[in-house]
Amino acid sequence: MSVIRLTPVLKDYLWGGRALTELFGRRNDSGRIAESWEVSVHKDGPSGCAGGTLASYLAERPQAVNARGDRLPVLIKYIDAHAKLSVQVHPDDDYARRVEGDNGKTEMWYVLQAEEGAGVYCGFKRATTRAEVKSALLAGTVEQLLNFVPVKAGDCLLVEAGTVHAIGAGCVICEVQQSSNVTYRLYDYGRRDACGNLRPLHTDKALDVLNYAPFVNKATASPRREDGTRLLAQCRYFRCRELLLHGEYVGEARDSFVAVNVFGGEGCIDGERFAAGDSFFVPCGQRFSLSGSASALLTDSPSV
Repeated sequence: MSVIRLTPVLKDYLWGGRALTELFGRRNDSGRIAESWEVSVHKDGPSGCAGGTLASYLAERPQAVNARGDRLPVLIKYIDAHAKLSVQVHPDDDYARRVEGDNGKTEMWYVLQAEEGAGVYCGFKRATTRAEVKSALLAGTVEQLLNFVPVKAGDCLLVEAGTVHAIGAGCVICEVQQSSNVTYRLYDYGRRDACGNLRPLHTDKALDVLNYAPFVNKATASPRREDGTRLLAQCRYFRCRELLLHGEYVGEARDSFVAVNVFGGEGCIDGERFAAGDSFFVPCGQRFSLSGSASALLTDSPSV
């Protein structure tokens, strides 16, 4: 097995823009891209590879994920929040599997680009209750309860399942999440879709799964190692490291796959040219090398 170059699946939502075209050359018919699903086996958008999809590849070679042959636990995407996203929450595994037949969704945000003054909402400012949040939703004042975090390029947040959140306008983010597509909208600013309809809300389910405690960011900003990596975040589903490449980096997918998402620069991976926006899947058990001058995200799941 060799390193696999992936082809993304593009999503056009009303809050998307042109940043992913400008940064990585992504293009679709509408000229507006909200999300680019880079590493995915989810039925709502499996990423492509030579000869088919990553999902079909792993169905035939499950031990490319890990020695036990588990299903790929992550979905990695780029997000262009040209306009702000809805106020939303994702359930944990128990609730999502029982109610939706899908995984829960814990996610990590790595900020690639942010306009002056841009930020995200993560969790509540203070402890609150279901009744208080429901009252604020009815009054249209729920944003006053939310914890606003100004962001800049290089910032990282771990958004655990149950955390209310919203990405603000002017942010371009790489999101590493559980392989899931379950989102409960709490509030959407009264926006309407292309047909003039209000977008649906999922208030009762959202209130069921919310964590009403104040937000604590559990992302880890560790010192950079001699090999150019630093740990960004780790949880039971994934580990994310930032790589600043100046020369050569040699890695090994020892306990699990490694996903490589290149943010900037150029070089070679196992002798194959790459540029900003390219994404790769390294099967478990394989060594790999990158050379050149680039920045990238390395994602694996050694705890799976």
